[in-house]
Amino acid sequence: MASPLEMTEMYDNALLGILQHVGNIQDFLQVYFGFLYRKTDFYRLLSSPNDKMGFPPGVAEKMVLKTFKLFEKLAEHDRERAVSELKKREETRYVPPAVQELEVASEPCEETKQQSTEAAQMENSPSGSGSQENFQSNPDSYNGAVRENYSWSQDYMDVEVRVFVPKTVVKGRQVSVSLQTSSVRVCVRDGAEEKTLMEGEFTYKINTENSLWSLEPGHCVVLSLNKTSEVWWNAVLKGEKEIDINQINRERSMATVDEEEHAVLDRLTFDYHQKLQGKPQSHELKVHEMLKKGWDAEGSPFKGQDFDPSMFDIPPSAVQF
Repeated sequence: MASPLEMTEMYDNALLGILQHVGNIQDFLQVYFGFLYRKTDFYRLLSSPNDKMGFPPGVAEKMVLKTFKLFEKLAEHDRERAVSELKKREETRYVPPAVQELEVASEPCEETKQQSTEAAQMENSPSGSGSQENFQSNPDSYNGAVRENYSWSQDYMDVEVRVFVPKTVVKGRQVSVSLQTSSVRVCVRDGAEEKTLMEGEFTYKINTENSLWSLEPGHCVVLSLNKTSEVWWNAVLKGEKEIDINQINRERSMATVDEEEHAVLDRLTFDYHQKLQGKPQSHELKVHEMLKKGWDAEGSPFKGQDFDPSMFDIPPSAVQF
């Protein structure tokens, strides 16, 4: 499966073109976040249960920080690897790999144990809706849940699963992941012992060509799963506790909507607010513009009078957009 770096490399030419055009990183970031502001619901806040698009306060920021931390860790490992290779070249005797010298603890890290405890508390909570509210406030479980060994989140087209690992699992070679169309198996080698952390059959099929996994050292294995059908999952694995999809944000992200659909959504939103205020909707405004041209024309009985839109009853079907 492709790593995060391999996944982003396919866009290098386009991104390099933007960077060369603007000339510096700061302006490049403004272009990137400007796109999110203008073309997606990234900055739109869910302020009430009736809101259909956007994120709860703080969730978008956490998503950015999470992605920054992922590549920060990759950069740290690159530096560590470069220093390690330099030392090896300078040494004249064989030094056993550090991983063989460690007394590897089999206990999961404190953060992992805390997440598992919280998951158990949520699952045993008498109020299912309360648990889902907690899940919705965390980007790692947004539109998903926290379970004993993993957390998961989803949007209209993808599912992200974060499988908790012991803090001693810091190298990709310690991880074994099998992603099939209908099933998954995640194993880690903790010292001499191999542990299966997640195994089962998916509730829905995934597209393996567009799915990948990566390791956040000492924290989790991240499974980025591409859905084969655009449906909302109520669980990752069959047989596990399901979420109530009526309590999640089931609207499509604006990033998945093409320009034509985007225009329709904008028009519907405009009409909704106009209707609430008792003002003309888009189809009425369009007809009003046409009627105004003849209202004050020569020979019109209304010439010289103010245009009165209340004289016309215009059904939405009368206008083609």
